[in-house]
Amino acid sequence: MKKDYYEVLGVGRNASREEIKKAYKKLARKYHPDVSSDPNAEEKFKEVSEAYAVLSDDEKRNLYNTYGHQGVDARYSREDIFRNVNFEDIFRDLFGNSDSIFKDFFKFNFGGDFFRRAERGRDINAGIEIELEDVAFGTKKNLTYTRTKRCDYCNGTGAENPEDFKTCDLCKGNGEVKEVKRMGFSQFVRITPCPRCHGRGKIITKKCKYCNGNGKLREKSSVVVEIPKGIRDGVSLRYKEMGEYRGSYGDLYVTIRVKPHRFFKRDGNNVIYRAEISFPEAVLGTKIEVPMLYGNEMIKIPSGIQYSNEIKLRGKGLPGMGSFGKGDQIVKIVFRTPEKLSRREKELYRELLELGSS
Repeated sequence: MKKDYYEVLGVGRNASREEIKKAYKKLARKYHPDVSSDPNAEEKFKEVSEAYAVLSDDEKRNLYNTYGHQGVDARYSREDIFRNVNFEDIFRDLFGNSDSIFKDFFKFNFGGDFFRRAERGRDINAGIEIELEDVAFGTKKNLTYTRTKRCDYCNGTGAENPEDFKTCDLCKGNGEVKEVKRMGFSQFVRITPCPRCHGRGKIITKKCKYCNGNGKLREKSSVVVEIPKGIRDGVSLRYKEMGEYRGSYGDLYVTIRVKPHRFFKRDGNNVIYRAEISFPEAVLGTKIEVPMLYGNEMIKIPSGIQYSNEIKLRGKGLPGMGSFGKGDQIVKIVFRTPEKLSRREKELYRELLELGSS
C-alpha cells in the first residue's frame, strides 16, 4: 500500500504550493542517495519525488484528493506522473548547475525521463474583427470555436471507472518493450513504447461511455476575449491551455483585425480626418463640425487656409496600448471645386480674377 502523499511530505491537506515545494526540497536533500547514509534512501527519494510530482500539479492534486492513489494511477502512467513537473529549478537551488547531479538524480527507475513533457495538443488560431471605436475604448468579445477537449466524465483516462484497468500483458506494466537484434557477434537493443498500451502500462477493461476510451471529445468552447485600449491591427492575444487536448492542452491565439473606418484613417495612435470645405470658406474662414471617436466637435477654420493644411486636435486620437496618454486627431483640409456655376457666380469669380491680376 502506498503512503498518503501528504503524509510522505509531512504537510497538511490544505498546504499551499510553496509549502509543498519547501517540504520536498528539505526531503530531497535528506534522501539524495549520494549524501544520505539511510540504506533505504533511494526508495525514499523516489517516494517523496512522486508525492511532490502529484501535489505540486493542480490537476493531479485534485484527482488525488477526489479518488486517492487509485484515481492517479488510473489516469497517469509512471512516466506521466512526472511530466510537467519542474524539478530542474529545485535541484539547481539545492546543488547548483551540475549536469552530473541531474543525471544522478534521474538514473533511478522512475518510469521514464522526468523532463519529457506530456504530448501537447496543437495551438488554435482564430480571428476577431473590431471597430476603430473598440480600439479607443477597449471591449470584450465572445469567441466560440470547436476543439478537442479532455473528457470530463472519465477525466481523460478513457475508462468508465478508475478501477477499470488491468496491467498490460505485453509490457508487464512497464509501458515499453525491448527488441533485441543480433548481427554477428554484436547485439542491438531497441526500447520503444508498448504498442498495446501505448506506453501507459495499463489497458482499459471498460471504456468510458462518453468518449469510448479516447479520453477526449470534440466539443464547442467559448472564451471572452478582452481587447485592451489601443490595440493594433494584427496583434495576437494568447489564451493558455485553450487549444487542442492531447495529453495536455495547446494554446489559443486570437488575432485582432481592425475594420476600415468610414471617416478616419489610423496612423499609429493618431487618426486622420479629411474635412471638405468650399473655396470661399477657405478664403474667409469658417466653423465646421467634425466627427470624432469621442463625439462631434465644432472647430474653427482660419481664413486663408491652404489646401492640405492640417489642424491638430491634441489628445483626441487613440490611446497607446498599455500606456497613458492619447494620440491626436489630424483634420486635413481639402477644397471642393464647384462643377456648375450660375451666371451670377461666374460674374463674381471673373471680378475676383480681375482684382487678383490688377
